[in-house]
Amino acid sequence: MPVLSFGTATFGGGNEFFKAWGSTQADEARRMVNLCLDAGVNLFDTANVYSKGMAEEILGKAIMGLRDRLLISTKATFPMSDEVNDFGSSRFNLIKSCEESLRRLGTDHIDIYHMHGFDANTPVEETLNALNALVQSGKVRYIACSNFSGWHLMKSLTVSERYGWSKYIAQQCYYSLLNRDFEWELMPLGIDQKIGTIVWSPLASGKLSGKYRRNQPAPPDARVAQGGSPIEAAPDDDKRLYNIVDVLDEIAGETDKTIAQVSLNWLLQRPTVDSIIIGARNEVQLKQNLETVGWNLTIDQVKRLDKVSEIRPTYPYWHQMQFPMLNATPELYAKS
Repeated sequence: MPVLSFGTATFGGGNEFFKAWGSTQADEARRMVNLCLDAGVNLFDTANVYSKGMAEEILGKAIMGLRDRLLISTKATFPMSDEVNDFGSSRFNLIKSCEESLRRLGTDHIDIYHMHGFDANTPVEETLNALNALVQSGKVRYIACSNFSGWHLMKSLTVSERYGWSKYIAQQCYYSLLNRDFEWELMPLGIDQKIGTIVWSPLASGKLSGKYRRNQPAPPDARVAQGGSPIEAAPDDDKRLYNIVDVLDEIAGETDKTIAQVSLNWLLQRPTVDSIIIGARNEVQLKQNLETVGWNLTIDQVKRLDKVSEIRPTYPYWHQMQFPMLNATPELYAKS
């Protein structure tokens, strides 16, 4: 499992939302895949909903002849059309979605199959039984979840244990310096249940890339300006963002790295984080992001970023934090 994974939401540009991410086609995708493999990045993350299947198709073309050198992660659950059976985590939709993804990817198995979101209208038992059948059939190697709450994930783990079914081995979550909600519940759950974390949008839709600066207009060609951000902005995000970027600027100067590289390296040192998904509109961006590894921020630099990005947790976490003697607090800093 590489510490960096490559995300393919930039492949295809099949609608207005995903055009804001990118429109990479097969030839350039093939070059990016080879750049990743040369750098030791062998996990490629996609989803059926990315450009309504186009991203999977392009990835499938890009990896032809390379399948035994890499891992594929894809997802299901979100709507592929307005049809009533074309979304959710029912047995019907999961089996259909998995077979369609296999066809688009041009492979006979998926290494990590994610539930892209929690389906509250389908019994958890039905979902996990269907996923277990896909694992038993050899079409899926491992299952994981994405965008679950703590109780969603814990209930699923309990049901899998009760029936002896395959269980979620990882969670894919939004986590960044700009949004640290993940630390309140999902990180402690991951530590307790030994669930790994794959981070999506580690640069907060590009806001931590260095393009957003205090007293400067937001870049008009960025994903956020074009309506392609999946992240809801809080009213005070801009103030927090610029304070965080100021410290990132300082540390970038100290380390001779870019703001984006510092932001990504901070994530790699967090508990339960096994891999972060990097995306790129082009090969230049990809090469820059690949330089995130091979070095580490100092403990002092990590603490400075922690302090400037700190936010007050929601209830009941702020209440529980008043009683440190009752908490099994994650070890955020390596012992010197």
